[in-house]
Amino acid sequence: MNSKIVKDILVIATLKSLPDLKRQPLMLTLIGLISALPLFFIIVFGGQLSYGLIGAMVGTIGFIGLNAAIQDITWDRYVKIRQIIVAMPVHPLSYAIGIALAPLIISAPGVLFFTVFAIWLGALTFSSLLWSIIILILCWATLSSLGFLISTHLQRASVYTLNNLSNILGLALVFLPPVYYPEEMLGSFSWIAMLFPTSNATGLIRVYSGSLDASVIMIVIRWLILIATTIVCAVATITKARWRET
Repeated sequence: MNSKIVKDILVIATLKSLPDLKRQPLMLTLIGLISALPLFFIIVFGGQLSYGLIGAMVGTIGFIGLNAAIQDITWDRYVKIRQIIVAMPVHPLSYAIGIALAPLIISAPGVLFFTVFAIWLGALTFSSLLWSIIILILCWATLSSLGFLISTHLQRASVYTLNNLSNILGLALVFLPPVYYPEEMLGSFSWIAMLFPTSNATGLIRVYSGSLDASVIMIVIRWLILIATTIVCAVATITKARWRET
């Protein structure tokens, strides 16, 4: 990755994040509340909060990254940033990573809060922190790439279609799989958790934090699936995204 691509990524991420933070500083609180909502029901129904905190870390990264990438095109209809950048010599990878970094910057305080809270409650250990960061980055890259790829094929879709699609995908990838609840609840179907990048990431973090037992072979399989999913989504974004009109 050359210096121009890196520079373009940083510029685009700044354009996509700082104006929102200045215009709506309460957005940071709102993002945290959305991710923390399932924790309320976990407490009410007597669930284990430690599982929910790790899920909140993954959910914040996944849901915000996916939604921001898809709904970015809605906001762009008013400010026309994408059209301006498309007309410039900017690689689609730069734009994809740039708009993915923007929600990551905005959601970082929420992720940090849930991480500190999880460490305080013992749901996450300091020794597992580095592995958790790597896993979260891979999950973020996967869902952001997927969201960007989808958004480039829906440039003429209505606002309602984009909003509904992003919410459905967020529900399907963050709230339905075992992200906020332990995958052991699925019984013999617990292997399904490995197929979703969000629940697979949650399971790996739980393994390294000591709350989920898994053999070395299963850990390797989980890593291979997560890395392969990230590579496939990234390659699809680079090769299949409709960047410029032809």
